[in-house]
Amino acid sequence: MIEHKPLRELASIIRSKNAGPFRLTFDILFNDDSAYLAVIESGVVSEQTIAELYNVDVSKISSVHVLPQGRAIKVTMYRPRTQCSRSERDVYGCQQHAPLMELLVPIGGNYRQL
Repeated sequence: MIEHKPLRELASIIRSKNAGPFRLTFDILFNDDSAYLAVIESGVVSEQTIAELYNVDVSKISSVHVLPQGRAIKVTMYRPRTQCSRSERDVYGCQQHAPLMELLVPIGGNYRQL
């Protein structure tokens, strides 16, 4: 049977920040190999999933990098609004990680690799 856990229960750090005035970057860091591998093997952190989570077209996701040496996943996407534009509400990009925290990760089973 497959159990689901929110990403916040598996990752030690989930954060967002600016990657210049036109992009945001998200860091997902893990303390141990088992949690890191469970997320990687599930394939849940993908361009398609991130696009759906943030309600943007998949073309707005610049990259998803898996960094095994640091037990990390780095996602970069185009900002919905340019930094410091009139309608921008998070100039530093540090409040954009919240939807990732609730992303459900299936634990157990056979999965594809990212």
